[in-house]
Amino acid sequence: MRSSPAELVFTGGPVRTGDGWTTAVAVTGGRVSALGDDVAAQRGPRTEVIDLRGRLLLPGFQDAHVHAVGGGYELGRCHLSEVDTLAEYTRLVAEYARRNPDAAWITGGGWSLEAFPGGIPAAGQLDAVVADRPVFLVNRDHHGAWVNSRALELAGITRHTPDPPDGRIERDHDGEPNGTLQEGAVALVARLLPEPTGEEILAGLLRAQELLHSLGITAWQDALLGRYAGMPDPSEAYLAAAATGKLTARVSGALWWDRDRGAEQIEELVAKRERFRHPRLKARTVKIMQDGIAENHTAAMLDPYLGGCGCSGSGGHRGISFVDPRALGAYVSTLDKLDFQVHFHALGDRAVRESLDAVEAARKANGDRGNRHHLAHLQVVHPDDVPRFAALGAVANIQPLWAAHEPQLDELTIPFLGTERAGRQYPFAALLAAGARLAAGSDWPVTSPDPVQGIHVAVNRVSPGADAEVFLPEQRIELGTAIDAYTSGSAYVNHADDTGRIRPGNPADLVVLDRNPFDGPVSAIADTRVAMTFVAGQRVHTANNA
Repeated sequence: MRSSPAELVFTGGPVRTGDGWTTAVAVTGGRVSALGDDVAAQRGPRTEVIDLRGRLLLPGFQDAHVHAVGGGYELGRCHLSEVDTLAEYTRLVAEYARRNPDAAWITGGGWSLEAFPGGIPAAGQLDAVVADRPVFLVNRDHHGAWVNSRALELAGITRHTPDPPDGRIERDHDGEPNGTLQEGAVALVARLLPEPTGEEILAGLLRAQELLHSLGITAWQDALLGRYAGMPDPSEAYLAAAATGKLTARVSGALWWDRDRGAEQIEELVAKRERFRHPRLKARTVKIMQDGIAENHTAAMLDPYLGGCGCSGSGGHRGISFVDPRALGAYVSTLDKLDFQVHFHALGDRAVRESLDAVEAARKANGDRGNRHHLAHLQVVHPDDVPRFAALGAVANIQPLWAAHEPQLDELTIPFLGTERAGRQYPFAALLAAGARLAAGSDWPVTSPDPVQGIHVAVNRVSPGADAEVFLPEQRIELGTAIDAYTSGSAYVNHADDTGRIRPGNPADLVVLDRNPFDGPVSAIADTRVAMTFVAGQRVHTANNA
């Protein structure tokens, strides 16, 4: 008996399946039904045939660490990430305030630390353009906020306000708050922000989904289901989109671990997990932010930060472990036993070690339960900890765009790490050589969500279009390895084992690039664009020139 003809056939170009190479793909009922020479027999009179014309067909990209709804929501606010100077920031803030005269607060973000001396802007710079209403703008990294004097006043922040345990109020020479809030101090103002409506958050999700599909992304792990640093909780928006068929991507959500609480929140996390049961949506992951970022010295380091001169001078400051490492192992062991995956934010070498220690404690307590715990960011990894990833089955969740020389790294990080530690940053090749599994993500809206740009940096260790020195060239990885990190590697993290590879029976989550980057120099990878994106065989994006 002859099977039903394919609805869709790709031919006329190279296909990288994740297991090898082939020349054609057939799709029937939303799934891959044949490869290579077997495709011809599945063509029928109504089969749509897409001629690749030499363009490359890949499994759909998956982002293993993204804040999709937060990014989409910010695109509708005072959006600063497209510019990079104080003058441009204040111009956009002033324009946004004029366009929104009824807004009680001016909110948004995306400013870069390197635009300000020491990465610290001042309230007066905002007061000059908006003094009558409070202004709250998170930075590009979402680990700090820039506020005006009115916002400080409404929050009751004065020279007498103590720093919270997990953050810092930046102050001027007289001890007065200067308008920059770091880490946990952000909440002192963020708690006052007007609640966005459900419609606004859903609009942010749909805006983000359209953008991510245009970049070839068919699935992602949203790294924060909860409230943090002024970003809206995306949970209800995801549930609403899934229930109404508007969620076309496959989404794994990471439930936020409240670092001000302890094990008592685990029962609530279990209940939340039960709500997220949909073919396109699940939430079996818990996100634990173990430290901050190196630029504001909140990344947790084994040794003290240096002074700006490259010498000692930080007063022995080693950053912040947001969750007590003495308790972390017990928390992770309990979550692991309940079959939660744990997604760690671990940027400094001490946070990496504390997170790996917690995974090791869980393995000792429960054995290997296959929960695929993963550590994101990994800016500084001590050499002793590199082999522990493979030994413990912990996935290295990398954000490749960060692994290149740029002002934030060169001016606000390397001088305070020193030569030896600076040489341990983003050790992609070392982790791979030690047997670690790599997954990849963007952390958008921190940096661009474009996987092609991330792949370019992973391979070249130079930002696209930059005339810069290669950053730690020994840590470059091959093009195929970088693509695997954004496809099968992230699918593994997302427990989506029937995606990330083009195999008969797998969902037809596919991306067509406008060229085959394997045919050109690696320096030109970033010139590649996405022509078409498909989820379960349904076209969710077509470029204008496709």
